[in-house]
Amino acid sequence: MYTEKVMEHFRNPRNVGEIEDADGVGEVGNAKCGDIMKIYLKIENGIIKDVKFKTFGCGSAIASSSMATELIKGKSIEEAMELTNKAVAEALDGLPAVKMHCSVLAEQAVKSALLDYSKKNNIVIEGLEDFNPDEDHHH
Repeated sequence: MYTEKVMEHFRNPRNVGEIEDADGVGEVGNAKCGDIMKIYLKIENGIIKDVKFKTFGCGSAIASSSMATELIKGKSIEEAMELTNKAVAEALDGLPAVKMHCSVLAEQAVKSALLDYSKKNNIVIEGLEDFNPDEDHHH
């Protein structure tokens, strides 16, 4: 059902916690499945120096957030913008189809935090112009 990587990140999630003076905070959630993710970013000179997350949800949601933070840590904003739910799922060696929405949430949470950062600093991040974290992605 779950890959070893998913289990490993579920048992030992990376970057858990919050950043008190975060430069960007994104929270996304889906009341239907009860998964809520909050991502905190510390950004210096366009580089994500630190990232922390808090996730309430199933093992896949926690593993997805953990992996997403690992994938963007130390990266530039541009690189973080390229993070896709597919990349998150692939890094976890795959997620069960019914849990793919967890990787989508992780992508949304990262973008939502970047959007918050861009608003606070009055900058435009390429690709975020049309991003709407409140859209419901369950079809």
